[in-house]
Amino acid sequence: MTTGYPDPIVWLAILAIGVLTFAIRVSFIALFGRLDEIPARAKLFLRYVPAAVLAGLVFPAFLTFDGAGGPAMDKLLAGGIAAAIAWRTENVLATLLAGMGSLWVLRFVVL
Repeated sequence: MTTGYPDPIVWLAILAIGVLTFAIRVSFIALFGRLDEIPARAKLFLRYVPAAVLAGLVFPAFLTFDGAGGPAMDKLLAGGIAAAIAWRTENVLATLLAGMGSLWVLRFVVL
């Protein structure tokens, strides 16, 4: 894949992204290494980090477009079904099976 940018700009962007990513990760290690105890307010916010990261990884897969330019309805519906199962059962295996099963049915049988 090529870009319209010259090579030095691309390498500079890669280097800047790498340095910033490293700085963000090191800052938390350095910050919590200096503290004896994590503040209660920080603990409150840190409880939601795994859910936010998972949502950030999963939601873009639901919101893809098909070949005609519209949303991929099979993925969107299967994601909704899996979310409903997760909400009602709080069971990871049931969520995975419902999501994958509904995606398969929607993709190959219904749509």
